[in-house]
Amino acid sequence: MRAWTAERIAEAAGARVVEPGRASSGPARAVIDSRHAGPGDLFVGLPGEHVDGGRFAAGVLGAGAWGVLVDEGWAGVEDPTEAGAILVAADPLLALQRLATAWRRELGAQVIGVTGSTGKTSTKDLLAAMVDQQRRTVATPLNLNTEIGLPLTVLSAPAGTEVLVLEMAMRGAGQIAELARIAEPDVGVVVNVGPVHLELLGTIERIAATKAELLEGLRPGGTAIVPAGEPLLATHLEVLPDGVSTVTFGSGGDVSELPDTLEIGVGGRRLSAHMQSNALAALAAARAVGVEPTGRLEVALSGLRGERRELAGGLVVIDDCYNANPMSMRAALDDLSASTLTPPTRRVAVLGDMLELGPEEIRFHEEIGAHARAVGVDLLVTVGPLAAHMGPAFGGETVAVGAAADVVGAVRERLRPGDTILVKASRGVGLEVVAQELAAA
Repeated sequence: MRAWTAERIAEAAGARVVEPGRASSGPARAVIDSRHAGPGDLFVGLPGEHVDGGRFAAGVLGAGAWGVLVDEGWAGVEDPTEAGAILVAADPLLALQRLATAWRRELGAQVIGVTGSTGKTSTKDLLAAMVDQQRRTVATPLNLNTEIGLPLTVLSAPAGTEVLVLEMAMRGAGQIAELARIAEPDVGVVVNVGPVHLELLGTIERIAATKAELLEGLRPGGTAIVPAGEPLLATHLEVLPDGVSTVTFGSGGDVSELPDTLEIGVGGRRLSAHMQSNALAALAAARAVGVEPTGRLEVALSGLRGERRELAGGLVVIDDCYNANPMSMRAALDDLSASTLTPPTRRVAVLGDMLELGPEEIRFHEEIGAHARAVGVDLLVTVGPLAAHMGPAFGGETVAVGAAADVVGAVRERLRPGDTILVKASRGVGLEVVAQELAAA
């Protein structure tokens, strides 16, 4: 947006200009956190449940921000510098989203949307690394994958960006459709469909429908990338927009294996089984925008998503505690089993509650306990009341604790040199403290 004036930004956002400011160029990015707003930034003051972001507008302007976009109630905000732009809109969030769409069109970049019940972040990371070999690429950082975060990602893209890789998250129907309206994707990737957010959506079929919103929102002539033979998506593929083609990945799909000319490592290790599937999805998407990745590709995954840490005493922690559901739990346990084959290594699984699974939540937890036993976990540590149901189904050595803060104290004496410890749960359980405490021990 560097080349845009205050008037051009207001027009794109559906806002009006109160003060145009004195900057000779436009903002470099948009931010919603006043603590991160500095020179060259457009601060968007979003009304919140407890705090209205507009109350910070004067302070942001005083700190030298390019300008602010706030609701009508803050139209009279005072700028101590008398140099910043002041834009107002009836709905600042909608204005932010409209501005992102306008900038996406100005860039002329190809946009790839990525969603799925599990693995969407790692697929996004793999895809961004592949495309970035040959094209100027901007991808979703951290967890900016919502109706607020996605526009911020788009608006952070500098002029000359050729590909935007945008992760799209949801908790209910219509949310991915909203993200697709903002981003206008050329390529849509559905990594998988599984039992996530059942508490809100009710059935796996409804979950599939929400994921398919991305495909239904593709631009004419776009590409839908889906798992081969996924019956839950079949009816949705029959009603794609005009000119949208379908590419399948996985066993029996259009993209079924990685080429010999491409070697991918994650954290210095070869791809696990479920990461292989994610890599196939990423490869299909890269090819859809004209990129054929080659050579050695070392991919850094986003934090708390399978990161391996080697600790004192020969312990290895697999920090995968960003989130969890039955699909990702099984995949993580499979990887734990495959990565610890050399005696005397033991497999230790610290598993917490999987949330938002609805009426069948106990059964899902019992099945994970049985799966842990089947893949050879030696010690199971359950965290929380739902995870406690894993213990009886596991049937082996088990420690049950009520909260994340109790884990290390309860198991410290049971750990042995060489143990590999998987730490995984839904985000609300807060298991990141376990990895931190083990590292500090």
